[in-house]
Amino acid sequence: MSDSSRDDELAGTEQPFVAHLMELRDRLVKALIAVGIAAAVLFFYPGPGPLYDLLAAPLVQHLPKGATLIATSVISPFMVPIKILFMAAFLAALPVVLYQVWAFVAPGLYSHEKKLVLPLVMSSTFLFFVGVAFCYFFVFGQVFAFIQSFAPKSITPAPDIEEYLSFVLTMFLAFGIAFEVPIVVVVLARLGIVSVEKLKSFRGYFVVGAFIVAAVVTPPDVVSQLSLAIPMCILYEAGIWAAHVFIKHTKAPEDEAETTASS
Repeated sequence: MSDSSRDDELAGTEQPFVAHLMELRDRLVKALIAVGIAAAVLFFYPGPGPLYDLLAAPLVQHLPKGATLIATSVISPFMVPIKILFMAAFLAALPVVLYQVWAFVAPGLYSHEKKLVLPLVMSSTFLFFVGVAFCYFFVFGQVFAFIQSFAPKSITPAPDIEEYLSFVLTMFLAFGIAFEVPIVVVVLARLGIVSVEKLKSFRGYFVVGAFIVAAVVTPPDVVSQLSLAIPMCILYEAGIWAAHVFIKHTKAPEDEAETTASS
């Protein structure tokens, strides 16, 4: 094949590829701007310090009277609140970030695929926030009360702020991802990787797996492990039910025609 003919074949592919890269860059810039605006707003109100106080409230409530968190590093009192500020800013701007992702991939999807992707993006965001909120408002209080009940009288707890931040992020991530179980179930069923009947028969294995995962990713106490494993099992059942609905309402037109013809 001559060089001229090879150039002719590639002539139509370079521009669309560059255009996609430019659009991706624009979407990323818009997402970063949204995070930056959220960070600027949160910096002035309520501020990095009050944000950390809010995050530490479940632990402080269960510390002995007069006990506080400590900073073992010189720059920790500055860096830790700043990290929390950007974490909160990202969560606040997450709807905008996900919209930019959706706007980038939507033009390449069929209409029936858009019916699947958009609800999944919205519901996965909602479930992640629900998991984080469940961890903060319910699990933390139970876990810290359980841990403090075992603390000897001769010990005054003084948790380090960096260690606490690492613990909180790990727990938030664990519960946020765990609450995505229905989304994973729906996607697996909709793509035909696993049938709904197989998912139902897999219940027993999933329950065992949920308790194993809870034992690995949570602290070694019964309260936090049950708080993670039981919602995962409930959400698995919810995912099976949701899979029926999504499969019914997101069929491709040719699939619907085949179903009608066969019936």
